[in-house]
Order: sequence, then C-alpha cells, then structure tokens
Amino acid sequence: MRRIQVVATGGTIASRSGAEGRRATVLAKELVASVGPLPEGATVGARDVVTRGSYAFGTADLLALAREVRAALRDGADAVVMTHGTDTMEETAFLLDLLFDDPRPIVLTGAQRPFDDRAADGPANLGDALAVAGDDAARGLGTLLVFDGFAFAARGVRKSDTMSARAFSAPGRGPVLRVADGHVVPLARPVPGPRVPVDLDLPRLPRVDVVPVYPGADGLFVRASLEAGAAGVVVAAAGAGNAGPELVEAVAEAVAAGHPVLISTRVHSGPVAPLYAGGGAELKRVGALFADDLNPWQARLLLAAAAAVPGRPPQDVVRAWLAGRELLPVPAT
Repeated sequence: MRRIQVVATGGTIASRSGAEGRRATVLAKELVASVGPLPEGATVGARDVVTRGSYAFGTADLLALAREVRAALRDGADAVVMTHGTDTMEETAFLLDLLFDDPRPIVLTGAQRPFDDRAADGPANLGDALAVAGDDAARGLGTLLVFDGFAFAARGVRKSDTMSARAFSAPGRGPVLRVADGHVVPLARPVPGPRVPVDLDLPRLPRVDVVPVYPGADGLFVRASLEAGAAGVVVAAAGAGNAGPELVEAVAEAVAAGHPVLISTRVHSGPVAPLYAGGGAELKRVGALFADDLNPWQARLLLAAAAAVPGRPPQDVVRAWLAGRELLPVPAT
C-alpha cells in the first residue's frame, strides 16, 4: 500500500468566488474528497500548510513548503502531492527540484477555475496528480507539475496561458508523462539536475532580482538591485541573450564587484548564447553567465539557491548545476 501525502497551500484550486473576488478557503480534506475514487492500492493523507494565492509567496514561504516536503518524506510517504496556485507554481516546482534528489515523486498541481465553478478543473488535475504520484513511471524524474492530463518536468515548465485549462507548457521540451483515464503513459525520461545543497532551515533565500531588457533599458535597475542588497541579478535579455550598451556596462560593474549576473531571455522558447558583438558576446566578455533555456523566474531561483550554498562562490555553483555536475556540501571545519 503506497502512502501519498497531499500538502495543500491554497490557490485557485482551493478558491471560491465571492463579492470581493476569488479567495482560497477550501481545505485539503475537501480537495481530496472532490477527486472521487483514489488510486488503487494507495492511501492518501491530507495536510493544510497555508491557504492563499501563490502570488503572495516569498522565498521564506517556498522554503517552508520545502520543509513540509522534507517532513513528509522523512515520515515515510511514498510520494508527495502539493496543491498550489498556478501563478508561481513553476517557481516552486523548480526550487523543490533543486533542493531534493529523492527518487520518490514530488508532484505539484492546481487549477485555473475555482472550486465552486460548475466546470472546475481542480478535481481532475488533483486526481491526475495522485495517479502520477502513485505510479512507478514517476520515480526518479525529479519534481513534476501535473496539469490538464500531462506531467511536466520542473525544469523548463512555465505558465503559458492566463485563463485556459491547458495552462502549462514546456517550450522546447514537452511533457514527460500523460494521464489517460487514470493510467500513466510515459512519454520521455528527463535527467534531473543535481541537488543544490541549501539549508532548508534558512529563513529565506538571498535576494536576486530580475531586470528586463527593452529598447532604452539602461543600468538603473541593475545598480538599484545591488544597492538594495541583492546577491546577484538575472537579466531577462532580448533574443538569444542581448542587451544594450548601457545595461552591459552596469553588468560589467556588477561582475567586477563580485556580484553574479545570469543571462536568460524574455523570449518564450529557446536557449541563450553569446552570439552577437556588443550584445551577448559582450555580456560574456564582461563575465556574465548564460542560463541555457531557463526562463528568468527559474534562473532567479537557481542563482538565489546558489548564493545560499556556504563556502562556494555562487558563480561556481551555477556553472556546475548547468553542466549537470554533482554538488556536494562543503565539509564542516
């Protein structure tokens, strides 16, 4: 008998509509009861951690969720399913993927329509997430995000529609599992990235900000971010990783002062690369790192987690993670 622990955190899946708008009020046991028949051969526990929209989460909240996952796994759960708001689900999924290397499934799901909607999608999504969590095909894939009949690996998944029930995609990668009438069908087998050895009991992750590139963008936001105490900056660059000369100058200053800068892209799909003179090639020359195909929000969490690893420069941690090299904790002295 497999034990699946549901950890509920609020979001649209737990929301009812009212005069002031949608509000998360539905608790874990009611969410599980809405699913109908549970996976055969599984027992499902339900625990409420927080009940609110994920747009209100900070990194302190994300680490608290990681501690809940850790507690469930230590208590002997065979899998963990987390219900979560869709607004920042891709970030929580990715951070959990960075923090855990346990082969037992960690699965996130949610909804686009509230619990009291006549066509609520939450019960079906949660049912699919439970099916995935209880299936051997999900073991060893890292953290998964299940939505609208598909399971996506955490790395590369992103919310791609604000309203549609088919809310998530993985540009350039695609889903790894499909759920059809409760049956889990393998589609691909990704290789999870190495665990980043972060102390889950930290109060929060170091501050990392995302700076966008647009016509006329200068170095103001890079400098302001570092003055506000950021450990590093992610640049949501244009195209394949480009920025104008004033922003490149600010990046050069940041790197020279010891602050890591990670280059992602504002484009929906594709990797970044230092291709263009004066743009990406110049960013590489001044010492910026390139985030492959991580979107800016997942790149931000990679850099924040890297900055929380004691005894190692965050630049080295980021390089090692992107190269797939194992990251061992620094021995205590």
